[in-house]
Amino acid sequence: MASPIGPSNTPFDNLGHDGALALATRFYDHMDANEPELVAVHRTDAQGRVAREVRDRFGAFLVEWLGGPQIYSSVHGHPRLRMRHGHVPIESTLRDAWLRCMKAALDHPTVHPDVRDYLGRRFAEVADFLRNKPDR
Repeated sequence: MASPIGPSNTPFDNLGHDGALALATRFYDHMDANEPELVAVHRTDAQGRVAREVRDRFGAFLVEWLGGPQIYSSVHGHPRLRMRHGHVPIESTLRDAWLRCMKAALDHPTVHPDVRDYLGRRFAEVADFLRNKPDR
C-alpha cells in the first residue's frame, strides 16, 4: 500500500468495488455458518440464511461507507445507522458476534494488512456506537 488510509487513499481505493462486495459476501457467509443469534435478527430465506436483499443492501452500504460511489444513499437515503438499527436490541454479545463476522471477512489475502487493521478499528467503533441496550 503506497500511503496511509485517508481521503486520498480510501479503503475502497484499496479493495475496489468487487472487493467491497466480496467483503460483504464473506461477512454474511460467516454469519450464516457461525452466528445463529445474529442471523435471527435478520430477514432470512427459506433455508434460514440471511436474505439476498439484506446482503445486497449491506453491500451497497459498504461500497459507499468505504469511500466508493454513493449507490446506497441514492436509493435508500442517508444511512442513519442508529435509527435503522433501533428496532434491534443490540447489547455487547450481539455487537461482538457482528465483529467476529467482520473480522473473519477481513481476514482474507485480498485485504492488505493496513486496510484490515484500519477497518477493524473503524468497524469496532461503529459496532459499539450501535449498542442500544445495556448488557444483562
